[in-house]
Amino acid sequence: MDGALAARPGRAAVSAAGRRELVAGAVGGIVESFDWTIYAVLAPFFASQMFAGDDGLTKLLAAYAGFAVGFVVRPLGSYLLGRVADVRGRRFALVVSMGTICLGSLLIAALPTAATIGVAAPVLLVLLRALQGVAMGGENPSVAAYITETAPPGRRFLYSGLSYCGAFVGNVLCFAVVGALLLVMGEQGVVDGGWRIGFVVAAVFGILAFWVRSGAAESGEFEAGRRAAGPRPKVLAHARNMLAVFLMTTGTTVGVYFGTVYLPEYAAQVGVVHSVATNLEMIPGLLALIAAMAVSGLLADRFGGMRVFRVGALLLAAGTVPLMTALAQGWLPVWAVATGYLVLGVAPTTAVANVLYSEVFPVEVRVVAMGVPFTLAVALFGGTFPLLAGSLAALGGLTAVPWVAAATAVVTLLGTLLFKRG
Repeated sequence: MDGALAARPGRAAVSAAGRRELVAGAVGGIVESFDWTIYAVLAPFFASQMFAGDDGLTKLLAAYAGFAVGFVVRPLGSYLLGRVADVRGRRFALVVSMGTICLGSLLIAALPTAATIGVAAPVLLVLLRALQGVAMGGENPSVAAYITETAPPGRRFLYSGLSYCGAFVGNVLCFAVVGALLLVMGEQGVVDGGWRIGFVVAAVFGILAFWVRSGAAESGEFEAGRRAAGPRPKVLAHARNMLAVFLMTTGTTVGVYFGTVYLPEYAAQVGVVHSVATNLEMIPGLLALIAAMAVSGLLADRFGGMRVFRVGALLLAAGTVPLMTALAQGWLPVWAVATGYLVLGVAPTTAVANVLYSEVFPVEVRVVAMGVPFTLAVALFGGTFPLLAGSLAALGGLTAVPWVAAATAVVTLLGTLLFKRG
């Protein structure tokens, strides 16, 4: 009782600090999503420059493979930077990850083509993506812990949704930049080197995020846990919830990468012309998603995070195939499909996931315990989804892509049955 009374005078200060830390967390999401989306969206344009060979489809698949490699190494980064975050602090880990991501973008922008340095071009490209992947492996779990520990009481899921909004702000900026490049330079101009501008912009955003995070405060809950005496909790003592996080992330990460990264290419594959309009048509859906994330967070604070999460997973499972069929048949335009898919299914799951996952683990092992299964699922199912979908299309199985996404959403629903809160 005394502790609760003593905490009340400082509640306004805690709320103000929570807002500052919210910004510090969200800016990383902007940089992460811009960087990873710009690679995937520009892959059809730079593949011919960075990969040798005569077959355009083979070079595009090689570029998507480079996209996937960046995700394959994320679990390693989650463990390494997660350990740093759990020992040195959340803020320190977030600053390190952002500096690494920024450096990688700058080097990719300056990378010579395969015509200049031969096989070294794709090798260096993949290595740089792997370096960024290691950094990103610790990014989201550290942000999740940071927001969970600094958000005001009763507003954790709202802050979770707002912090994750940064990821989709990055998507909006990405599609706006790509649309502008195509509008100003034309498709051939982007192929001939205009794609490098996208990575320069990513590096500039990274520098700004690095500056914001350098001035953020450390989590008070982390500091209190570090000072507390007693044995350090064992990560594997939480194996059940770690497995649940892995399963619950499976369908949500596919939903995110299908709806925000691969959808323009999928639209092109089913007959919608890949053009400036295709990229710009993604923006209304992403803006609606940002608003829906905030609403989902408010609903989760009112009715419970798991309820909102399950509703979103159910809508992903039931709605993916009908929406993509409507796109393929020409019944709905790209912007309408993107909006429906992102608002109804992606928003409710991603808005609450950060806090829902991280709050069940002790502070001392929170980033590693939440981050390793999360990034493993993202690596296996999210980062590889454009490659899988492109491969299915190449084999004549394009119609199977929405069914794969829907099946992973069913896995997510099953994962919620394993999840055990305190």
